[in-house]
Amino acid sequence: MFLNFLDALRSAGIPVGMKEHLVLLEALDADVIAHRPEEFYYLSRAIYVKDESLFDRFDQVFARIFRGVSSGPETDAQAIPEDWLRQVAERYLSPEEMAKINALGDWDTLMQTLRDRLTEQQERHEGGSKWIGTGGTSPFGHGGYNPKGIRIGGEGRHGRAVKVWDRREFRNLDDSRELGTRNIKVALRRLRRFARTGGVDELDMDATIDGTARQGWLDVRMRPERRNAIKLLLFLDIGGSMDGHVKLCEELFSAATAEFKHLEFFYFHNCIYEGVWKDNSRRFTERTPTWDILHRFGHDYKLVIVGDAAMSPYEIQVPGGSVEHMNEESGATWIERLTRVYPSAAWLNPAPRSHWDYSQSTAILRNLMGDRMYPLTLAGLDDAMRALTRKS
Repeated sequence: MFLNFLDALRSAGIPVGMKEHLVLLEALDADVIAHRPEEFYYLSRAIYVKDESLFDRFDQVFARIFRGVSSGPETDAQAIPEDWLRQVAERYLSPEEMAKINALGDWDTLMQTLRDRLTEQQERHEGGSKWIGTGGTSPFGHGGYNPKGIRIGGEGRHGRAVKVWDRREFRNLDDSRELGTRNIKVALRRLRRFARTGGVDELDMDATIDGTARQGWLDVRMRPERRNAIKLLLFLDIGGSMDGHVKLCEELFSAATAEFKHLEFFYFHNCIYEGVWKDNSRRFTERTPTWDILHRFGHDYKLVIVGDAAMSPYEIQVPGGSVEHMNEESGATWIERLTRVYPSAAWLNPAPRSHWDYSQSTAILRNLMGDRMYPLTLAGLDDAMRALTRKS
């Protein structure tokens, strides 16, 4: 009976097969859950979904396939689980707050009145003081005002409802979202190539056991620590329109410093010119010439530029186009030099991908990068790391 569900999940790009389908049937046959849609939802999601980035797709398929399914033939579609409401209230409301639920009498009276309204009301209602609706003073509904009502649907306005009864929605958890430093670290780990270099400061357990067994006495063997040998050159746009992306860039920077031993970073504004800097408070007094970077760091470095690419096209294409100083050479010239010296390069853009086509400067920089511009999301990071690995 669940084959349509299985087909729908496959069509949505969720990798499931007959094995998961049979496991679900076995679980249902063993009565591991009560016969309620909500418990079936969690059981099927636990069996079918192996990656949290697919939760949102699963929710959409589940809602489409099982819309309107009730718990059983005796279930009243308008019934409210009183025991659940009471338990939640007792858990989250203080005795003082419980005592305030007396606008229509005690809790039981309030709930019974709501049941009566649900039974009697036959149509949508706006305003007023009795029916379940919007914009009125009835204790039931949303968008209005009642000091001790029950919000049904909609958004809260005054924060005075003693209970919220709303349709269930699940937060999107997909790979287009920025999910913090930990997830960024996971994405960056695709760009790893381990090597044992440096001093012999790590115990080689296998070699020690082998040597001890062969020699007949304790033969301690040491080896260099296994480290990520990838070298990363990171340029970060700072200021202006990037102010709205500070938190995300901080998370990226934190993750990168934790994942890469060989990391060099510099700041720039809008576009890279003849000078960049390490300390934003001294950006005009302590600059590092870009020529020095090109000569100091070898072409085996991976180049990653982070910026929203939002600027005047003149800042990229014309000498003197910088908004902060008189640049003798255009930003495009310096981008071309960087990508020529560091062929393994990527631009990470924190601006939404849907905005890129409306920005002339973004199109110019994307072309200069050889179409290697990626959104600063988990999926974009994953694509960028794969591309950098292919170039190595």
